[in-house]
Amino acid sequence: MGHGICDNMNAAVLLQKVLFVVILKQTMCRTLTLHVQEEQQEGVCVGTIGRDYPGPYYLLDQGYLSLHESSGDLYTTKQLIDREGVCPLLQEDGDCIITLYAVVGPQKATEVIEIVLIVEDVNDNTPYFHEGVISLSVAEDAQVGTRFILDGEAHDADSGINGEISYYLQDGGEFFSLTEEGASLVLVLEKKLDREIQDHHQMTLVAADHGLRPLTGTATLMVTVTDVNDNCPEFDPDSPHSATISGTTSKGSFVAQVKATDRDAGHNAAIVYTFSRKNSDKAVALFHLDRHSGLVTLAGDVQADSPEEFVLKVLASSPLCSPVVSEVTVSVRPVTGPEPVIKIRFIAEHENQTILLQENTQPAALALVELHDGLNGSTLSVEGDVPFSLKAQTQSGNYLLSSSKPLDFEMRSEYNISIVMTNARGEHLHNKKVIKVLLVDVNDNAPQFNQTHYQIDLVENNKPGAIILQLRATDSDRQHNGKVFYRLGKNTYPIFRIDQVTGELSVSASLDRERQEFYTLRVLARDSGTPPLETSVSVSVHVLDKNDNTPAFLTPHFIFFVSESIPRLAPVGKIGVTDTDKGDNGRVEVRVINGTGPFVMDNVQGTLRCTEELDREARDHYDLLLLALDGGRPPLSASARVTIYVEDINDNQPQVILPSSNLTCLTVSPSTPAGSMVTRIYAVDVDSGSNSDITYHLVGSEPAHNCPFRIDPHSGNISLTQQLMGQDHGMHHLFIVVSDGGKPTPLQTTVWVNLLVNETLAQCHLNSVPKSLPSRLPQPTVPNQCETSAQFGQNPKLILLIGLGMVVLSLCVLSIAVGFFVKQRNMRRHVQAREMIPLRDKHCSDHWEKD
Repeated sequence: MGHGICDNMNAAVLLQKVLFVVILKQTMCRTLTLHVQEEQQEGVCVGTIGRDYPGPYYLLDQGYLSLHESSGDLYTTKQLIDREGVCPLLQEDGDCIITLYAVVGPQKATEVIEIVLIVEDVNDNTPYFHEGVISLSVAEDAQVGTRFILDGEAHDADSGINGEISYYLQDGGEFFSLTEEGASLVLVLEKKLDREIQDHHQMTLVAADHGLRPLTGTATLMVTVTDVNDNCPEFDPDSPHSATISGTTSKGSFVAQVKATDRDAGHNAAIVYTFSRKNSDKAVALFHLDRHSGLVTLAGDVQADSPEEFVLKVLASSPLCSPVVSEVTVSVRPVTGPEPVIKIRFIAEHENQTILLQENTQPAALALVELHDGLNGSTLSVEGDVPFSLKAQTQSGNYLLSSSKPLDFEMRSEYNISIVMTNARGEHLHNKKVIKVLLVDVNDNAPQFNQTHYQIDLVENNKPGAIILQLRATDSDRQHNGKVFYRLGKNTYPIFRIDQVTGELSVSASLDRERQEFYTLRVLARDSGTPPLETSVSVSVHVLDKNDNTPAFLTPHFIFFVSESIPRLAPVGKIGVTDTDKGDNGRVEVRVINGTGPFVMDNVQGTLRCTEELDREARDHYDLLLLALDGGRPPLSASARVTIYVEDINDNQPQVILPSSNLTCLTVSPSTPAGSMVTRIYAVDVDSGSNSDITYHLVGSEPAHNCPFRIDPHSGNISLTQQLMGQDHGMHHLFIVVSDGGKPTPLQTTVWVNLLVNETLAQCHLNSVPKSLPSRLPQPTVPNQCETSAQFGQNPKLILLIGLGMVVLSLCVLSIAVGFFVKQRNMRRHVQAREMIPLRDKHCSDHWEKD
């Protein structure tokens, strides 16, 4: 509790001091300007105040940055800096600034530092259009090269080049191109338009920013070609050229209907029908022509006792066009008997004198048509090319009207069957009966998607709930049968949703490419018919990579051991680093950033290499700092430590410190007791381990006989082996070999130790040492006593005698061995001979024994 009270008191005191300093030093507050890219991950160092100001350090506002209390380094936190969120009203070329305050220095010299954090933009916003569809109307007579300014520019919340936008057209075809003129987006007509061939042009307008990895947004550009009056009326080929009426036809009766068409639209396609002035006055008085429908009717009753014929010239005209002419010849047939009558008796389902026929129905009888013509020999037939037939029955005057094939509602839903009468002379009579047939829709068409397969590219870390695709399926059935609903197939990933009415596909979670890169969905569209029909389509979702994973070293601290004899550019060790991102985002480059050692990173092999020769005696280890950077924009980084230990090789000879030279001389009193140490040798080896283990060996002396000295192999102490006698007086030169423990071949150094056995202890002087040094230094396995020096050629006669003795001894041993071998062989033969003698009977044996 006491500590807590003290801490609170210290904090309160510190706060008071801060306020005091802020009030008193408002004009003296120092400013530090730092730059940081937005959207940086947590833990990225953005700068330091430790180089310019003494610690400790305390940051008053630790929202976006954290401050290391000891080093003064500033790091990003979990609260990501979104430039567009921090500075929503920022002008395009302005700086987004976050101001923070830090308290630095000890309590007696506290200062307040203003940290101005300039947030730099990254390309994290996609261009977007306020309207998803941009509509434009263009007259079909517009000249090639005409420019149309589009009112629908895209916007990008980023700044600088990340917010600059360029535009281009997809599916523009050969009719249009896109250009930018200043701040305006202009559509240019490249080819002459013809509304009658194509009245709509749909294109995709793409807006791409200028970021290092451009982001794009799209809108649909819909160009409607408006009509101009560039077409004139034309009479249809099937417009009637003749008609026949009875001589007793009453006023208002139908005679004929002419039909002309104009390929223009709207007002430009309006046609007016009139009689030509060349028609006879009687014809003009007898017939009436509807100006808009082209329907010719009787203007009065007809009373004709003899045949009569009228030629009607009909004009069809439209604005700015010369009229076209069609002729209709009307024959008036006099009445010679009762007027023929056509009666209809319905067989199929009907309503209001209209036959209701379900589509896809097999050919069937629809109605019975009865002809009552007073036995004048008239016949009935179906006019025109329609899928219906009229078959005469055995009973005179009766005909059976039937469909001739299954009919499709989606191709045509209504038919008007004209039944015409022909007299015995083959002339078409005026009497005509029209039967109307309406097809009833059945659910015989399944919904159809506008694509056979959908492919979506979606950048990972998307916003949950975002719509990623609009699916659309159409059903050519009508009304209830054509109403479509959408659903996802079984075993679909639960994060995907589809609106059953609109077909909008969305994802409810943020996708992670590193967990799963591809998704395959099945979307089903079902109509509302009975029974319902259903079809499906596959949707492939490809999750695109975003640089959201930091490179990761396999270990935060790599430790390697190398020999100091390592060649240049030889590998030191493998540096394992991974990045689960893809492409450039997952391509990692490792750098050595402290650069104090002769090492470089080979990123092709992923290996740390040595660039110079190493000397363990100069430096026995190196500490490096590695930085791994991926190829993302902005790049993400990670660091790791490397410690390289240099292992020793036996590359240094022992160095003799004492004696300082071969001419050093020491006087030894003859009264020195046996076993006493008279002097010592001291040597060092800068190698390490067994390579620096030093041993001393006395391998020669002068004089060579009765040397009274020995050397300890480990300590280098030289001592007396016996009491000094008179023959020992004088100078003794000891030849010492100093060896290290290197494997397989130790390194050696030699030195002369000069000892003068004399009664007087006067200063010993030496001008030279013996010249008879060994031609080759022996391995240090010989005894450390003076007697061993004979092996170096000091007593050749003794060596000769020893050699002769060894030869004689060898001959003796050989003779004994040969004699023993011969004796053993003779004994073996005698035993074998006894075994071969045959056995005698008993008497012979006794006689042999007596003899």
